[in-house]
Amino acid sequence: MTATRTDGYVMGRTPQEYERLRQQARVWEGATASLLDRVSLAPGSRCLDVGCGPGETMRLMAERVGPTGRVVGMDTDDDLGRAAMLSLRASGLEQCTFVAADVEGPDPFHAFPDAFHLVFGRLILLHVADPVAVLRRMWAATAPGGHLVVQDYDLRSVDCHPPLPVVDEWRRVFLGTFTAVGRDIRLGHRLPGLFAEAGIGAPDGTEVVGRLEPLASAAAMLAATYRSVAPAAVATGLVSADQRDRWLADIAEAADTYGDHQTYWPLMVGAYKRR
Repeated sequence: MTATRTDGYVMGRTPQEYERLRQQARVWEGATASLLDRVSLAPGSRCLDVGCGPGETMRLMAERVGPTGRVVGMDTDDDLGRAAMLSLRASGLEQCTFVAADVEGPDPFHAFPDAFHLVFGRLILLHVADPVAVLRRMWAATAPGGHLVVQDYDLRSVDCHPPLPVVDEWRRVFLGTFTAVGRDIRLGHRLPGLFAEAGIGAPDGTEVVGRLEPLASAAAMLAATYRSVAPAAVATGLVSADQRDRWLADIAEAADTYGDHQTYWPLMVGAYKRR
């Protein structure tokens, strides 16, 4: 996940977290590509990826808009943005650029003289203090005839069958940390309503995508996300350092012992609107 501001952002900013973001992007690549194709992203288009993180969605955009298009990634994390640009340029995607900016800050789009044919954000609204205000800003940056496309999680769906206490504890700590800093774990489910509140109107379409996999493989992502929020969880009193370490040992043991238990990821909810 990628945030647009440090304030209230509960995920880490470490090399391990950056690699987790890349792995997460690969998981959802098909769902994002489907939405980009739904809005018929054309060669030569101008695109803005708000909260671009490791730049994997920028790659999908660049492949569609071609060398005559332009893809701008925007994020507050300079280190991650620079790494994204190195990777994209190494792939020959010279139409990609990065701007360090905060979508909740003053006049975040001042550097862009033209509106964009596509304004996109994946897993961005979950991390901002005022999702409606951010949607309004993204909509204002969308050119007439262009599209606003947003994807975000409904985190409530994370679960395991048959149930396991170690997954229940993940839910308590991870979801509790987001709730403690004022973030809405149901946000993906609320996207159509947020569009309406922002004055955008009902989305032209939505897509909901889930993922189910054995705990043997899902445990690595559960551990990575838990480890990433652990400092914030400890700071808010949801878990102690000893409890954190015990849980990390418990999830590794559970992956070996209950590897065939089916684990459900967050639901990825997408919504899009033509301006």
